[in-house]
Amino acid sequence: MAAENATNRPGRSVSIVLPFLNEAETLEPLVTEIRNVMAKTERRFDIFLVNDGSTDAGAKIAADLARRWPELRMISFTRNFGKASALSAGFTHSRGDIVITMDADFQDDPSEIPRFLEQIDAGFDVVSGWKQKRNDPISKTLPSKVFNFMTSWNFGIKLHDINCGFKAYTRRAVKSLNLYGELHRFTPAILNERGYRITEIAVKHNPRKFGQSKYGGSRFIKGILDIVTVKLVAHYHVRPLHFFALIGIPILLFGLLALSYLSVLWLLHYRPIGDRPLMLIGLLSVIVGVQILGTGLLAELIQSRSMSEDKKYVIDEIAGLDDDDMPTP
Repeated sequence: MAAENATNRPGRSVSIVLPFLNEAETLEPLVTEIRNVMAKTERRFDIFLVNDGSTDAGAKIAADLARRWPELRMISFTRNFGKASALSAGFTHSRGDIVITMDADFQDDPSEIPRFLEQIDAGFDVVSGWKQKRNDPISKTLPSKVFNFMTSWNFGIKLHDINCGFKAYTRRAVKSLNLYGELHRFTPAILNERGYRITEIAVKHNPRKFGQSKYGGSRFIKGILDIVTVKLVAHYHVRPLHFFALIGIPILLFGLLALSYLSVLWLLHYRPIGDRPLMLIGLLSVIVGVQILGTGLLAELIQSRSMSEDKKYVIDEIAGLDDDDMPTP
């Protein structure tokens, strides 16, 4: 994960996106600390507070803060749409060259922000936080370790804490994200598949002082299902047939082998074979395998007609081109 062609541009502006859900107690002290830290960096910055359907006084506090400080903005949803939607709204409305995301529970320490900016200035597109020493119960840390291992293994990305909400992105990396559902947990994996440069830094993790975690045991099950979704969206988005073939071909081959075996028995006069369970299993396997492959072919046809040029690749740099070399629109 070494950065190449690093460009130091300390003057780049920063947008900080803070989704919140029932975090009324932490909003003002967190925003105050962020403003103090950002003032020391001497960068232009703004802060987006995204209210994801809070039922406490959080929305009122955020609105008051936005009126008090001109660099603050508040986006308020009509109901709880989820963290991915909150981050997506923040990304869409933010204007900074660098976008930093943090959780609003004050467990992410604002004093770490300059270290994220240093890594972005060093040439990385994504900087992911690593809560090396977590102040969370084992009921939360153990599933997280398993989830991180499975994600790293599936996507070939060496991060200790892919699910950490404390991250920094370049503007071009943010533009490549289309977040929905639970995909916000996989942003490094999605961007890694697109060739963006990613690194990780260990960050402080403060103990929770107010409220309680929004995540329960069902989050782990959802995470496993989302790994399949991200694998399809990120790795196979330009070749969906390959994804469906991984499932369909083994099933189809099993069915063909089962029917071939029964056919040999029939030729050797080991009859009848029609009442054998293997016959039914073989036929169903062939039918299901063909249907899965057919779905993949249909996905390929749809993708070939809808795939735009900018979704096929990410250009890092263009050098030596004059206006005369540009294609005619």
